[in-house]
Amino acid sequence: SVKMDLLHSNGVLIIQHLQRDYRAYQDFLNFMSHVGDPRNIFSIYFPLWFQLNQVVGTKMIWVAVIGDWFNLIFKWILFGHRPYWWVQETMIYPNQSSPCLEQFPITCETGPGSPSGHAMGSSCVWYVMVTAALSYTVRWKDKSAVTLHRLTWSFLWTIFWIIQISVCISRVFIATHFPHQVVLGVFAGILVAEAFEHTPAIQTASLRMYIKTNLFLFIFALGFYLSLKLLDIDLLWSVPKAKKWCANPDWINIDTTPFAGLVRNLGALFGLGLGINSEMFITSCKGKNSCKISFRILCIAASLATLQLYNFVKIPTHTEYLFYILSFCKSAAMPLTVVALVPYCVHSLMRTTEKKLN
Repeated sequence: SVKMDLLHSNGVLIIQHLQRDYRAYQDFLNFMSHVGDPRNIFSIYFPLWFQLNQVVGTKMIWVAVIGDWFNLIFKWILFGHRPYWWVQETMIYPNQSSPCLEQFPITCETGPGSPSGHAMGSSCVWYVMVTAALSYTVRWKDKSAVTLHRLTWSFLWTIFWIIQISVCISRVFIATHFPHQVVLGVFAGILVAEAFEHTPAIQTASLRMYIKTNLFLFIFALGFYLSLKLLDIDLLWSVPKAKKWCANPDWINIDTTPFAGLVRNLGALFGLGLGINSEMFITSCKGKNSCKISFRILCIAASLATLQLYNFVKIPTHTEYLFYILSFCKSAAMPLTVVALVPYCVHSLMRTTEKKLN
């Protein structure tokens, strides 16, 4: 439509302005784009928070998975273009003088562009972290504590918005999103996170509930895709555009396709359910050692170190279906490691040490 073309063309002007005048901040903006990567939720934020507060850690996974699932559905409904290919195909520029937008190794996302998954994932998870931190200070009753709570409230929400704005600018700078797409992503993420503030049932969910949720999310997404395909509407229309207009074919990654994100999130949710309902979790995280600061610090350090090793596990991409299966297994292994395997090993080590000392 004319209005959408006008919105996109204005967005291109903003991207050109950022790439021209903020060149000196390129490394920082690329870093902030990585900060907003939803995969960091499972490898960095979740291991930290789960060992500090299991309620917050559990909520974080649910918010990340459901938020990314909604992001996928919205992307399929909105059919949002990405700047790096839209400027090459639009007819609104006279004499085919398309603006030149610089691309980067992280530019060539293959899914639709609206809303931004990075902005949505970042806002929903940081919203959970900020509200969790503030929940400790809101209980303070004396006057000096109330003042400290207000200062803490102002400080944390300022940090929250600085991070969200930085992530948004970074995604626009690398020409992978238009400004309106990142703004939509931020507010959609906040809505999802706020919804889970009023959903305590996830804390007591059984393994059967995790499996049912996984099946529902997968069947709905696959059914939605196949239904529209029967109507001759290809929801993977963005993948060939990305391959065609990406400046470097090596920058195209199957990990950015819509179904790759879906499989990754379903694996993480299944791994969480498997871990929380395991005997190893009950023995270690519900035992006497779970209240010790030393136990939690060791679990955090071991979890972060172990999950970094997962980055060296490269999944073969030559067969798409095999990639999805292995991606699911790898994603399930990460929360399972944090929730059950690492705490159980730390618990066993501490118990052995205590016996030797006695």
